Amino acid sequence: MNRRDVMKTALLGTGLLPGVGLAATPVKAPRKTRTFLLVHGAWHNALHWTRVSEALSAKGHQVVAIDLPGHGLNARFPASYLTGDTARFKEERSPQAEVTLEDCADAVVAAMEKLQGGPSKPVLVGHSAGGTVITRAAEKAPHLIGRLVYLSAFVPLRLQSASRYGALPEAYTPYGAALFIGDAAKLGAVRINPRGDAKYLEALRAGFYHDVDEAAFLPFALTLTPDLPVSLWTSNVGATKGRWGRIPRSYLRCARDRAMPPEIQDLMIREADALTPGNAFTVATLDTSHSPFASQPQKLATLLDGLS
Repeated sequence: MNRRDVMKTALLGTGLLPGVGLAATPVKAPRKTRTFLLVHGAWHNALHWTRVSEALSAKGHQVVAIDLPGHGLNARFPASYLTGDTARFKEERSPQAEVTLEDCADAVVAAMEKLQGGPSKPVLVGHSAGGTVITRAAEKAPHLIGRLVYLSAFVPLRLQSASRYGALPEAYTPYGAALFIGDAAKLGAVRINPRGDAKYLEALRAGFYHDVDEAAFLPFALTLTPDLPVSLWTSNVGATKGRWGRIPRSYLRCARDRAMPPEIQDLMIREADALTPGNAFTVATLDTSHSPFASQPQKLATLLDGLS
């Protein structure tokens, strides 16, 4: 065998040179990575997304979770919440009463602007009342968003506000009514008490986290903010077919949701699809409570990872 034949044999053995009866080693297509911006729901904050963020990051994605104005590290607290004055807590106006839906949408748009420049536009994910915020943000800046994802979230189109959908028969649930404190209109906030007694916390778990055991639930509960600025509940989102409606979107249903029953989730999906029949929701279902980021973070991350 001459030198040329020796070299040819070596190249064939490594798969670098195709030959008769030999196939080159297949090359796997590079994994598609995305950028995700995660927006929490009422009373929650960026910390509640931690396990989902970790799971998505492990799959190679860039993940950013933010605190909306009035939540998490941006929160301000009623004095009575800190002193434990329960009677005063029912009446003290929220120091966050002036926070608006527009403020929150602007915060999302600002975060999206910082995430531009990658191979694809970021995926914007909203949970629960965060759906109202991402809907408004999408109407303001549709050019920044690659896909909208609603996780058991409000899509207030026909009726425009979360509060109007919350008043529908499809939204009725026997859980949670006793959790709300005071008159939201007077307080300027929809108020709960994450520092309540054991009975109150169990009602909170039963309504929002019923598939999470007590020990695992408490860290999620005790990092909640008591006040949801009322504007996020009552303001119109102003979404239109030509702006919000042009963005690809997905809805992740929660089949055992006691806070936002499947019936109201499905109603909002139908209404959105009727508005833009050429750009309908892709829909997937999680067999969870309202809080899959706590009960099934890996499954939630897998669904997000699988989005086109």
